[in-house]
Amino acid sequence: MNVVVFDLETTGLSPERDAVVEIGAVRIIDGRVEETQKFETLVRPTTAAGEPLLIPWRAQQVHGISNDMVRDAPHMAEVLPAFLEFVGPSAVVAHNIGFDGGFMRANARRHGLEWRPAAEYCTVQLSRRAFPRERAHNLTVLAERLGLSFAPGGRHRSYGDVQVTAQAYLRLLELLRVGA
Repeated sequence: MNVVVFDLETTGLSPERDAVVEIGAVRIIDGRVEETQKFETLVRPTTAAGEPLLIPWRAQQVHGISNDMVRDAPHMAEVLPAFLEFVGPSAVVAHNIGFDGGFMRANARRHGLEWRPAAEYCTVQLSRRAFPRERAHNLTVLAERLGLSFAPGGRHRSYGDVQVTAQAYLRLLELLRVGA
């Protein structure tokens, strides 16, 4: 098993109108999270036309990333090729892959690149299969359900979410194998 678990923080919910402000990722190899193989960067947000984009106050309240924090960060045009190289031929995992994958597809298209991971896996979908009677499957609830905890200040920051998502992915696979 060789997968890359990733998470994005953004200026909003629309891959076409909003921008990525942070990317975090870690590789899982043979069922182990390899903390030494990680990708983590802030991203200076721009519009699809390349114009500077401010992080809305509401988004800042969610992830805590301010305009000052991304002022000197690289643009997505610099970050995306490096991230795609990090992912390489691996499958990817995200909590709500539709959201994160949608942003990656839109950004790849915008920069003349391709987002083509070997496969995409979603811990929300795995959680629904593992816990079909439960209604909530957000990352905070899933972490509690699985006995996982976020590093201080880690929730809603890409790498903090990735660390928990990676552990949740491994535990969900184990639960689903036992229950199969």
